[in-house]
Amino acid sequence: MTLFNKDSIIGVAGAGAMGAGIAQVAAQAGHRVVVLDRDEDALARGRAVVSKGASALLKRGKIDDREASALQARIHWTLDVKDMSPAALVIEAILENPEAKQSLYASLDSVLAPESVIATNTSSLSVTTLAAGIKTPSRFMGLHFFNPAPIMKLIEVVAGLDTDAALAEEALALMTSWGKVAVLVRDVPGFIVNRVARPFYGEGWCAYEEGAADAATLDFLYRDLAGFRMGPLELGDLIGHDINYEAAKSVFDAYFGKTRFRPSLLQGQLAAAGRLGRKTGRGVFDYAEGAEQPSPKFEPEASEKPASILVGKEAVEMRRLLDECGVSYGAIEGTGRARETKVDGVDFTFTCGVTARQLSFTPPHARVVLDWMRDPKASTVIAFAASDARAKEAAYKLAAALGKKAVELADRPGLVVFRTLAQLANCAADAIGDNVADAAAIDKAMMNGVNYPFGPMQWAREYGFSKLCNALHEIASGTGDEIYRPSEIVNAYAHQELINARRNGTAD
Repeated sequence: MTLFNKDSIIGVAGAGAMGAGIAQVAAQAGHRVVVLDRDEDALARGRAVVSKGASALLKRGKIDDREASALQARIHWTLDVKDMSPAALVIEAILENPEAKQSLYASLDSVLAPESVIATNTSSLSVTTLAAGIKTPSRFMGLHFFNPAPIMKLIEVVAGLDTDAALAEEALALMTSWGKVAVLVRDVPGFIVNRVARPFYGEGWCAYEEGAADAATLDFLYRDLAGFRMGPLELGDLIGHDINYEAAKSVFDAYFGKTRFRPSLLQGQLAAAGRLGRKTGRGVFDYAEGAEQPSPKFEPEASEKPASILVGKEAVEMRRLLDECGVSYGAIEGTGRARETKVDGVDFTFTCGVTARQLSFTPPHARVVLDWMRDPKASTVIAFAASDARAKEAAYKLAAALGKKAVELADRPGLVVFRTLAQLANCAADAIGDNVADAAAIDKAMMNGVNYPFGPMQWAREYGFSKLCNALHEIASGTGDEIYRPSEIVNAYAHQELINARRNGTAD
């Protein structure tokens, strides 16, 4: 039996920015929509949000004047819960307070038909727990939209323990018909996105706290080297450190202190001090009128290019970097160090979790470690850690040869961008192991819910699970922090990768 069709009336409880956005999405899909709130001011603000959204669509040529008027006309705004009675689906989008939600559900239960469905837009509360107050828990589920709802593609379709399996499939189909990317996720704290994304913030804060570079430079590296739209510190300023920190604590506490979800002490201090970001005028950065705009700090440019660049036949990443940037080089053949790359006699490598100083010990030699680069040709910088002054000078020269700027990082295991990506993959693998969702759904969720340039599991596959497993062990050993130990799933994928390589005759 089909529960929803194009003629189904959709209810939205809550006329705030999220509720109004959801109402716009449903109305755009052709549904009649009823929006409920407790006061006229809230409804007026909701109407304004939809009006602004319709105007934006009109301006971009997505709809014409007639369609813009029809979209808004399909939405009825009300203070009376009885007006929700014909709705086939009611999406609750009120404050994250269990008591307030339960009270609303009781009101909705009193007017809705027995077959009607109630869905919560919660981003942090248990769907199963919220369903306990519903007359028919099998007709209750989570539909987690992302803000702003008309723009963000992802919907996390959350099935509680009592949610009818057929209902979840119907909801997936409905959200897809609304033009959304819908993924089915188990009812766990943080669902997919707010759980898997924790290392993006956590590693950014950790790098900042440990002095890997200044805040503006760190954010710049996430954008330039990896392709993220924003760095974790500036994104925290945008979201609000009170909200972002509480989300981190919520996931951490919900998993009984599982250390991979550890919140940042410094972010907690900013939140406690009222430095919440853009909304208060100051967070990591200063947003006061006339304040100096943050900008990344680069190292002095070398006055000359290296006299020699020698790349061993197995130094794949360095060859790719040099090839894509059009730099000529020689090759070391027939030596015991064929994997090495040398610039003016200094050994270079991309990070594998070991610091430059550690690498310089065996054998004793000047070393440079480079952070990961998604696109060597497009990146405008190289980010590196050097074992000594000679190595640092060689890094400047390499940057000059590549036509790029240089950023020196503190010599820490995994550096910055690579360590973040490795831990994101580790956390995504945890989610697979905990049966939250499969790898494809996780990648889809992260790319469409928080605009990641690639999925964490896709990145891990392309990087290589065996290499990732080894790098995580090195980071864990170098930091003395067990949160970096590879997950069971990373270990399993690495083992399977090795078996496949042996079968194909490609194992080392």
